[in-house]
Amino acid sequence: MKIAVTYENGNVFQHFGHTEQFKVYDVEDGAVTGAQIIDSNGSGHGALAGLLGEQGIDVLICGGIGGGAQHALEERGIELCAGAEGSADAAVEAYLRGELVNTGANCDHHHGEGHSCGEHGCGEHEDHGCGGCHAGLQGKNVGKKCRTHYRGTFNDGTQFDSSYDRGEPLEFICGAGQMIPGYDAAVADMEVGQIIDVHLTPAEAYGEVDPNAVFSAEIARIPGAESVSVGDQVFLQDAYGRPIPVRIAAKDDTMITFDANHEMAGKELNFHIELVSVE
Repeated sequence: MKIAVTYENGNVFQHFGHTEQFKVYDVEDGAVTGAQIIDSNGSGHGALAGLLGEQGIDVLICGGIGGGAQHALEERGIELCAGAEGSADAAVEAYLRGELVNTGANCDHHHGEGHSCGEHGCGEHEDHGCGGCHAGLQGKNVGKKCRTHYRGTFNDGTQFDSSYDRGEPLEFICGAGQMIPGYDAAVADMEVGQIIDVHLTPAEAYGEVDPNAVFSAEIARIPGAESVSVGDQVFLQDAYGRPIPVRIAAKDDTMITFDANHEMAGKELNFHIELVSVE
């Protein structure tokens, strides 16, 4: 068995799509028998999954990862164990002991399930999932593992999400880009036990609606397009092999229209946030 870990200076690197190295461990009979460090060569999310597949990786251990990258790994039969931090060697040993808990896709505040619709040359469209680390964010909680309860509502009071309803706090690394910018900024200086209410503009949440992110293609050119319906979320690939989550906006007998805007793009959001713990 081969286990790959997103790697930087001995530790688990916290953003799968931005990792410059992987440490690859050879495992036999539940024990590590050897390890080597390989470069990612600046690949994007989807290409990284392909690289790991070419290396014969069975398990990926990482910090933050988005839904699109998770889907790309699943397509290649690679087991994911996300949410790890600290020493890479210790994370592998914890995995082998069955003690490492997989948080799943944790690099966006609001991911949906999706299908794969093959490749589509749409390199001009950006990945609207995890936006990367929020450079310049200041606060005592930045870089630390935070656990928060929250309730999210639109301006009319309609609730769109709540960790309280699920009974489990949300866990993330503050400032690592796993959350939308306004949420990270709100938590950056909170005290444990503190509760705040914040209002986020689209720029602080999922951005404005980009009309250029809506595009059409012939169904015959997109493998799997004939089996999806309007409203479904699917994953395409850009020119660099990176998965892009898109929604089916329209479809007729010959053409299909995709919307790469996040489902929350253009919306003002309100969050009731309770900081449960900081590590």
